[in-house]
Amino acid sequence: MTQQIIVGFIVAFAAAYAAWRWMPGTWRRAAAARLAAGSRRAGLVDAKRADELAASLAKTSGCGSCDSCGSCGSKAGSAPGAHRKAATSAR
Repeated sequence: MTQQIIVGFIVAFAAAYAAWRWMPGTWRRAAAARLAAGSRRAGLVDAKRADELAASLAKTSGCGSCDSCGSCGSKAGSAPGAHRKAATSAR
């Protein structure tokens, strides 16, 4: 019985992590702000720490979300794919 409960928690955590990781950036930032505000109202963190928590949760690591690093989007004044051309010309 205990083993099934532990496995259930692990699966639930993995599902929540996957949902958070692949959630659109605007939804993730809004959910992070709500989570930080809720933890502040509950008295778990102070105002400064709640802001840091919201900023930390709103970020994603690595490529895939295209809202954090900006390296995949075309910059103003540069042609699309310019970063690929620069990398191949450096060889």
